[in-house]
Amino acid sequence: MRVLVTGGAGFLGSHLCDALLAEGHCVCAVDNLLTGSLSNIAHLKNEPRFVFHEADICGPELFTFGKFDFVFNFASPASPVDYSEHGIATLKVGSLGTMNALEVARRSDAKFLMASTSECYGDPPSEAHPQKESYWGNVNPIGSRSVYDEAKRFSEALTVAYRRYHSVDTRIVRIFNTYGPRLQMNDGRVISNFMRQALRGDPLTIYGDGNQTRSFCYVTDEIDGILRLAHSDESGPVNIGNPNEFTILECARLVLRVTGSKSKLDFCPLPQDDPKQRRPDISLARAVLGWEPKIQLEEGLKLSMQYFQEVTAEMPIAA
Repeated sequence: MRVLVTGGAGFLGSHLCDALLAEGHCVCAVDNLLTGSLSNIAHLKNEPRFVFHEADICGPELFTFGKFDFVFNFASPASPVDYSEHGIATLKVGSLGTMNALEVARRSDAKFLMASTSECYGDPPSEAHPQKESYWGNVNPIGSRSVYDEAKRFSEALTVAYRRYHSVDTRIVRIFNTYGPRLQMNDGRVISNFMRQALRGDPLTIYGDGNQTRSFCYVTDEIDGILRLAHSDESGPVNIGNPNEFTILECARLVLRVTGSKSKLDFCPLPQDDPKQRRPDISLARAVLGWEPKIQLEEGLKLSMQYFQEVTAEMPIAA
Protein backbone atom coordinates (compact mmCIF):
# COMPACT_ATOMS: atom_id res chain seq x y z
CA MET A 1 0.00 0.00 0.00
CA ARG A 2 0.94 3.64 -0.46
CA VAL A 3 0.29 5.39 2.84
CA LEU A 4 0.16 9.07 3.83
CA VAL A 5 1.04 10.04 7.41
CA THR A 6 0.42 13.68 8.32
CA GLY A 7 2.45 14.78 11.32
CA GLY A 8 4.94 12.12 10.28
CA ALA A 9 7.93 13.78 11.96
CA GLY A 10 6.19 14.01 15.32
CA PHE A 11 6.50 11.69 18.31
CA LEU A 12 3.68 9.28 17.46
CA GLY A 13 3.70 9.94 13.72
CA SER A 14 7.34 8.90 13.34
CA HIS A 15 6.77 5.67 15.29
CA LEU A 16 3.76 4.99 13.07
CA CYS A 17 5.94 5.47 9.97
CA ASP A 18 8.39 2.88 11.34
CA ALA A 19 5.59 0.38 11.96
CA LEU A 20 4.02 0.88 8.52
CA LEU A 21 7.39 0.41 6.82
CA ALA A 22 7.89 -2.77 8.86
CA GLU A 23 4.59 -4.03 7.42
CA GLY A 24 6.00 -3.50 3.93
CA HIS A 25 4.16 -0.33 2.89
CA CYS A 26 5.46 2.74 1.04
CA VAL A 27 5.12 5.74 3.36
CA CYS A 28 4.81 9.43 2.53
CA ALA A 29 5.23 11.58 5.65
CA VAL A 30 4.16 15.23 5.71
CA ASP A 31 4.99 17.65 8.52
CA ASN A 32 5.51 21.43 8.73
CA LEU A 33 7.95 20.86 11.63
CA LEU A 34 6.12 23.30 13.90
CA THR A 35 6.42 20.71 16.69
CA GLY A 36 7.81 17.72 14.77
CA SER A 37 11.53 17.13 14.34
CA LEU A 38 13.67 15.78 11.52
CA SER A 39 15.68 13.91 14.15
CA ASN A 40 12.66 11.62 14.65
CA ILE A 41 12.93 10.36 11.07
CA ALA A 42 16.69 10.73 10.48
CA HIS A 43 17.11 6.95 10.57
CA LEU A 44 14.80 6.68 7.52
CA LYS A 45 16.93 8.94 5.30
CA ASN A 46 18.12 6.08 3.10
CA GLU A 47 14.92 4.04 3.20
CA PRO A 48 13.71 3.79 -0.45
CA ARG A 49 10.07 3.23 0.57
CA PHE A 50 9.96 6.42 2.65
CA VAL A 51 9.60 10.01 1.44
CA PHE A 52 9.26 13.14 3.55
CA HIS A 53 7.68 16.46 2.54
CA GLU A 54 7.98 19.56 4.69
CA ALA A 55 4.55 21.09 4.12
CA ASP A 56 1.55 22.55 5.94
CA ILE A 57 -1.48 20.31 5.49
CA CYS A 58 -3.74 23.35 5.90
CA GLY A 59 -2.64 24.52 2.43
CA PRO A 60 -3.12 23.13 -1.09
CA GLU A 61 0.27 21.40 -1.25
CA LEU A 62 -1.16 18.26 0.35
CA PHE A 63 -3.04 17.57 -2.91
CA THR A 64 0.18 17.46 -4.96
CA PHE A 65 1.65 14.27 -3.47
CA GLY A 66 -0.47 11.82 -5.47
CA LYS A 67 -3.02 9.20 -4.45
CA PHE A 68 -2.88 6.90 -1.45
CA ASP A 69 -4.45 3.70 -0.19
CA PHE A 70 -4.58 4.86 3.43
CA VAL A 71 -4.37 8.27 5.12
CA PHE A 72 -3.35 8.56 8.79
CA ASN A 73 -4.02 12.07 10.12
CA PHE A 74 -1.63 12.65 13.02
CA ALA A 75 -0.86 16.34 12.46
CA SER A 76 -1.38 18.62 15.46
CA PRO A 77 0.46 20.14 18.38
CA ALA A 78 -0.37 17.72 21.19
CA SER A 79 1.26 18.97 24.37
CA PRO A 80 0.12 21.76 26.72
CA VAL A 81 3.22 23.84 25.99
CA ASP A 82 2.83 23.49 22.22
CA TYR A 83 -0.89 24.11 21.84
CA SER A 84 -0.79 26.98 24.32
CA GLU A 85 1.89 28.68 22.23
CA HIS A 86 0.38 27.73 18.87
CA GLY A 87 -3.34 27.99 19.61
CA ILE A 88 -4.49 29.31 16.23
CA ALA A 89 -2.33 26.80 14.35
CA THR A 90 -3.83 24.02 16.50
CA LEU A 91 -7.36 25.09 15.59
CA LYS A 92 -6.44 25.37 11.90
CA VAL A 93 -4.86 21.92 11.66
CA GLY A 94 -7.89 20.44 13.44
CA SER A 95 -10.26 22.03 10.95
CA LEU A 96 -8.68 23.00 7.60
CA GLY A 97 -5.90 20.43 7.89
CA THR A 98 -8.24 17.59 8.79
CA MET A 99 -10.61 18.53 5.96
CA ASN A 100 -7.73 18.53 3.48
CA ALA A 101 -6.56 15.12 4.70
CA LEU A 102 -10.10 13.78 4.40
CA GLU A 103 -10.35 15.23 0.89
CA VAL A 104 -7.16 13.42 -0.10
CA ALA A 105 -8.72 10.20 1.21
CA ARG A 106 -11.99 10.86 -0.62
CA ARG A 107 -10.29 11.63 -3.95
CA SER A 108 -8.04 8.59 -3.57
CA ASP A 109 -10.85 6.28 -2.44
CA ALA A 110 -8.55 5.59 0.50
CA LYS A 111 -9.18 4.50 4.05
CA PHE A 112 -8.70 7.20 6.69
CA LEU A 113 -7.72 7.14 10.37
CA MET A 114 -8.10 10.18 12.60
CA ALA A 115 -5.81 10.45 15.60
CA SER A 116 -8.04 11.98 18.26
CA THR A 117 -7.45 12.30 21.98
CA SER A 118 -8.73 11.55 25.45
CA GLU A 119 -8.92 15.34 25.84
CA CYS A 120 -12.29 15.07 24.06
CA TYR A 121 -13.61 13.83 27.41
CA GLY A 122 -12.48 17.00 29.20
CA ASP A 123 -12.74 16.80 32.99
CA PRO A 124 -15.17 13.91 33.50
CA PRO A 125 -17.32 13.53 36.61
CA SER A 126 -16.88 10.48 38.83
CA GLU A 127 -19.80 8.67 37.21
CA ALA A 128 -17.96 8.81 33.87
CA HIS A 129 -14.80 7.20 35.22
CA PRO A 130 -13.21 5.31 33.54
CA GLN A 131 -14.12 6.98 30.27
CA LYS A 132 -16.15 4.98 27.75
CA GLU A 133 -16.40 6.02 24.10
CA SER A 134 -20.11 6.70 24.67
CA TYR A 135 -19.33 9.54 27.12
CA TRP A 136 -19.79 12.90 25.37
CA GLY A 137 -17.36 14.89 27.46
CA ASN A 138 -17.19 17.82 29.87
CA VAL A 139 -15.12 20.39 27.97
CA ASN A 140 -14.81 24.13 28.53
CA PRO A 141 -15.14 25.55 24.98
CA ILE A 142 -13.43 28.84 25.89
CA GLY A 143 -10.88 27.68 28.45
CA SER A 144 -7.12 27.70 28.06
CA ARG A 145 -7.12 24.10 26.77
CA SER A 146 -10.00 24.60 24.34
CA VAL A 147 -7.82 25.21 21.29
CA TYR A 148 -6.73 21.58 21.45
CA ASP A 149 -9.85 19.97 22.95
CA GLU A 150 -12.28 21.59 20.54
CA ALA A 151 -9.99 21.17 17.53
CA LYS A 152 -9.97 17.42 18.11
CA ARG A 153 -13.71 17.29 18.77
CA PHE A 154 -14.29 19.15 15.50
CA SER A 155 -11.90 16.77 13.73
CA GLU A 156 -14.00 13.86 14.94
CA ALA A 157 -17.17 15.56 13.67
CA LEU A 158 -15.53 16.15 10.27
CA THR A 159 -14.39 12.54 10.08
CA VAL A 160 -17.87 11.21 10.83
CA ALA A 161 -19.38 13.68 8.33
CA TYR A 162 -17.10 12.44 5.54
CA ARG A 163 -18.09 8.90 6.39
CA ARG A 164 -21.79 9.79 6.47
CA TYR A 165 -21.99 12.08 3.42
CA HIS A 166 -19.09 10.93 1.23
CA SER A 167 -18.84 7.25 2.22
CA VAL A 168 -15.16 7.57 3.17
CA ASP A 169 -14.02 4.49 5.07
CA THR A 170 -12.96 6.21 8.31
CA ARG A 171 -11.69 5.28 11.76
CA ILE A 172 -11.22 7.37 14.90
CA VAL A 173 -8.77 6.49 17.68
CA ARG A 174 -8.86 8.33 21.00
CA ILE A 175 -5.29 8.31 22.26
CA PHE A 176 -4.53 8.50 25.98
CA ASN A 177 -1.26 9.74 27.51
CA THR A 178 1.54 8.11 25.52
CA TYR A 179 5.27 8.15 26.28
CA GLY A 180 8.55 6.66 25.12
CA PRO A 181 11.57 7.51 22.96
CA ARG A 182 11.23 10.67 20.79
CA LEU A 183 8.92 12.38 23.27
CA GLN A 184 9.80 16.07 23.38
CA MET A 185 11.60 16.91 26.59
CA ASN A 186 10.19 20.43 26.96
CA ASP A 187 6.61 19.76 25.96
CA GLY A 188 5.00 20.02 29.40
CA ARG A 189 3.73 16.43 29.53
CA VAL A 190 3.97 14.52 32.79
CA ILE A 191 6.53 11.88 31.81
CA SER A 192 8.86 14.17 29.86
CA ASN A 193 8.73 16.80 32.62
CA PHE A 194 9.48 14.33 35.39
CA MET A 195 12.21 12.46 33.52
CA ARG A 196 14.00 15.66 32.52
CA GLN A 197 13.79 17.11 36.00
CA ALA A 198 14.82 13.89 37.73
CA LEU A 199 17.82 13.29 35.45
CA ARG A 200 19.02 16.87 35.97
CA GLY A 201 18.48 16.77 39.73
CA ASP A 202 15.85 19.52 39.52
CA PRO A 203 12.69 19.52 41.66
CA LEU A 204 9.80 17.60 40.11
CA THR A 205 6.92 19.97 39.40
CA ILE A 206 3.63 18.75 40.90
CA TYR A 207 0.54 20.74 39.93
CA GLY A 208 -2.13 20.92 42.62
CA ASP A 209 -1.89 18.31 45.38
CA GLY A 210 -0.75 15.59 42.98
CA ASN A 211 -3.79 13.40 43.58
CA GLN A 212 -5.19 13.89 40.08
CA THR A 213 -4.79 10.71 38.04
CA ARG A 214 -3.46 9.76 34.62
CA SER A 215 -2.98 6.53 32.68
CA PHE A 216 0.22 6.13 30.65
CA CYS A 217 0.60 3.96 27.55
CA TYR A 218 4.01 2.99 26.16
CA VAL A 219 4.44 3.99 22.53
CA THR A 220 4.80 0.49 21.04
CA ASP A 221 1.55 -0.59 22.69
CA GLU A 222 -0.18 2.55 21.38
CA ILE A 223 1.02 1.97 17.82
CA ASP A 224 -0.03 -1.69 17.98
CA GLY A 225 -3.55 -0.67 18.96
CA ILE A 226 -3.72 1.98 16.24
CA LEU A 227 -2.64 -0.47 13.55
CA ARG A 228 -5.14 -3.06 14.75
CA LEU A 229 -7.86 -0.43 14.40
CA ALA A 230 -6.59 0.54 10.95
CA HIS A 231 -6.75 -3.09 9.77
CA SER A 232 -10.22 -3.65 11.27
CA ASP A 233 -13.70 -2.74 10.07
CA GLU A 234 -14.40 -0.77 13.26
CA SER A 235 -15.05 2.95 12.63
CA GLY A 236 -14.77 4.04 16.25
CA PRO A 237 -14.10 6.09 18.15
CA VAL A 238 -12.02 3.54 20.03
CA ASN A 239 -10.01 4.24 23.18
CA ILE A 240 -6.39 3.09 22.93
CA GLY A 241 -4.59 3.60 26.23
CA ASN A 242 -3.37 1.81 29.32
CA PRO A 243 -6.14 1.45 31.94
CA ASN A 244 -3.70 1.25 34.86
CA GLU A 245 -4.21 4.51 36.72
CA PHE A 246 -1.61 6.47 38.70
CA THR A 247 -1.84 9.63 40.74
CA ILE A 248 0.67 12.25 39.67
CA LEU A 249 2.43 11.76 43.00
CA GLU A 250 2.71 8.01 42.40
CA CYS A 251 4.13 8.68 38.96
CA ALA A 252 6.68 11.14 40.34
CA ARG A 253 7.88 8.64 42.95
CA LEU A 254 8.16 5.91 40.32
CA VAL A 255 10.29 8.19 38.12
CA LEU A 256 12.54 8.92 41.10
CA ARG A 257 12.93 5.20 41.78
CA VAL A 258 13.68 4.30 38.15
CA THR A 259 16.18 7.13 37.66
CA GLY A 260 17.73 6.90 41.13
CA SER A 261 17.30 10.67 41.42
CA LYS A 262 17.25 12.51 44.76
CA SER A 263 15.14 15.36 43.38
CA LYS A 264 12.58 16.98 45.66
CA LEU A 265 8.94 17.67 44.84
CA ASP A 266 7.81 21.22 44.02
CA PHE A 267 4.07 21.86 44.37
CA CYS A 268 2.54 24.53 42.10
CA PRO A 269 -1.01 25.79 41.42
CA LEU A 270 -3.20 23.56 39.27
CA PRO A 271 -3.69 24.91 35.70
CA GLN A 272 -7.17 25.87 34.52
CA ASP A 273 -9.40 22.95 33.44
CA ASP A 274 -6.72 20.36 34.23
CA PRO A 275 -8.60 17.02 34.35
CA LYS A 276 -8.80 15.51 37.84
CA GLN A 277 -8.91 11.93 36.57
CA ARG A 278 -8.16 10.24 33.28
CA ARG A 279 -8.43 6.51 32.61
CA PRO A 280 -9.60 4.70 29.49
CA ASP A 281 -12.23 2.01 29.41
CA ILE A 282 -10.72 -0.32 26.78
CA SER A 283 -13.54 -2.86 26.69
CA LEU A 284 -14.25 -2.02 23.04
CA ALA A 285 -10.59 -2.36 22.00
CA ARG A 286 -10.38 -5.71 23.77
CA ALA A 287 -13.59 -6.96 22.15
CA VAL A 288 -13.18 -5.81 18.55
CA LEU A 289 -9.39 -5.52 18.19
CA GLY A 290 -8.14 -8.15 20.60
CA TRP A 291 -5.86 -5.44 21.99
CA GLU A 292 -4.60 -4.48 25.39
CA PRO A 293 -1.29 -2.99 26.50
CA LYS A 294 1.59 -5.26 27.46
CA ILE A 295 4.14 -2.81 28.89
CA GLN A 296 3.46 -1.23 32.27
CA LEU A 297 4.79 2.11 33.43
CA GLU A 298 7.92 1.06 35.31
CA GLU A 299 9.08 -1.18 32.45
CA GLY A 300 8.28 1.53 29.90
CA LEU A 301 10.30 4.12 31.82
CA LYS A 302 13.26 1.74 31.88
CA LEU A 303 12.90 1.11 28.14
CA SER A 304 12.89 4.89 27.58
CA MET A 305 15.78 5.65 29.92
CA GLN A 306 18.59 5.73 27.36
CA TYR A 307 16.67 8.16 25.16
CA PHE A 308 15.83 10.47 28.05
CA GLN A 309 19.41 10.37 29.32
CA GLU A 310 20.88 11.20 25.91
CA VAL A 311 18.50 14.09 25.21
CA THR A 312 18.79 15.52 28.72
CA ALA A 313 22.60 15.47 28.48
CA GLU A 314 22.41 17.58 25.31
CA MET A 315 20.11 20.20 26.83
CA PRO A 316 21.68 23.47 27.99
CA ILE A 317 21.78 24.11 31.71
CA ALA A 318 19.71 27.14 32.66
CA ALA A 319 21.67 30.06 34.11
